[in-house]
Amino acid sequence: MALQNIGAGNSDDAFYRYKMPKMITKIEGRGNGIKTNIVNMVDIAKALARPATYTTKYFGCELGAQSKFDEKTGTSHVNGAHDTAKLAGLLEIFIKKYVQCYGCGNPETEILITKNQMIQLKCAACGFVSDVDMRDKLTTFIIKNPPEVKKGSKDKKAMRRAEKERMKEGEAADEELKKLKKEVKKKGTSSSKDGTTKSSTSRKKGNGSDEDRTSPTHSQTDEKNEAHEEDEENDDVQWQTDTSLQAARQRIQEQLSAVTADMVMLSTNETEKEEKAAKVIDNSENGNSMHSRTVVGEVKANLKKGVKAKELLSELAAVSASDQEKMSALYEALFEGIEKGFAKEAIKKKSYLAAAVAEEEASQLLLLRAIEEFSCKSTSNALKEVALVLKALYDADVLEEEHIVQWYQKGPKGDNKNSQIWKNVRPFIEWLQNAESESEKE
Repeated sequence: MALQNIGAGNSDDAFYRYKMPKMITKIEGRGNGIKTNIVNMVDIAKALARPATYTTKYFGCELGAQSKFDEKTGTSHVNGAHDTAKLAGLLEIFIKKYVQCYGCGNPETEILITKNQMIQLKCAACGFVSDVDMRDKLTTFIIKNPPEVKKGSKDKKAMRRAEKERMKEGEAADEELKKLKKEVKKKGTSSSKDGTTKSSTSRKKGNGSDEDRTSPTHSQTDEKNEAHEEDEENDDVQWQTDTSLQAARQRIQEQLSAVTADMVMLSTNETEKEEKAAKVIDNSENGNSMHSRTVVGEVKANLKKGVKAKELLSELAAVSASDQEKMSALYEALFEGIEKGFAKEAIKKKSYLAAAVAEEEASQLLLLRAIEEFSCKSTSNALKEVALVLKALYDADVLEEEHIVQWYQKGPKGDNKNSQIWKNVRPFIEWLQNAESESEKE
């Protein structure tokens, strides 16, 4: 069976992973009863992850003809004689409206019907939710015949819950075993201690060890005599403490004054240290921000001149800054001032980003950190479209899958994985991992 890429915009991409069979049609009947049979409509609908009734109904709505899909036999008929090219063109329009994500163009979407009877497409790759134009005739048919909920997701949830319950039961059983072992050990050690102490004392009294049998050296006898003399001298001295009320108050006052003095000294030292550290941090931050702004300005000036990617990177390499600062400055200079359509701009300026990550693999992580920094401190649209940018750079072979997943697993700056950027990126990462597992199965 001949296959083609899903979506007319992806027809030239030889490595595109989403494919569908080419349409095959057959004219049946004569006169008023003439019909066009789409022979492989079931296979096309499976590839698009849409019911075959939707595509058949769409053809009927657009052609102004009666259409019917027989679920028992799997045949799709449209009244009248229609060319294959014409029906294939209508199918492309259907794919754009009801299959492809409006954000990234990925065909792996799910139809959602809201409480207000509106149709949306949720993308599994970038998480973007597209609003379908409700003026189309097919929308009323979709609302009356909503897509079936996938049972696999519910089964997976039930399996996960069962696994969690098993894990909890196993942990509880392990804890009980540990407690029993500890109790057994305690009983065994107590009984063994009683037995061993008695036997050891009896042995010492009866036999005596080899060390006891050896005669003490001269140094050992001298030390014993000196210690005995010191004990006798100490016995003669009588130590007394003043237990009167005044003496007790005086001792308390002395202790309190010493403690408060230490506390005052500690607090002053800590405040001085904190002030010095704050001054150092402020100076370094101001210096870094001023330096980064100058680097961004230089890159912008070169971009206005129309400098090519390699020349721009060679000039940027001569700047005295860290690799991360250079990458962040490059990305900020390329995308600063843009309000919407960051994914399209990323595709336009991919030559600069591809050249920046071409030499070393570690530079891809630097670029991902630069995207993270820019999205967090820039406008809300940059934060919303961060998954679209990553998808565009991934499709353009600027970023590789393993580096994107590695960057996500390391976490954002400050280790706050509940931050908004990580929530926006999570659907794209999950899509990448699912795509990898599917390719391994294939």
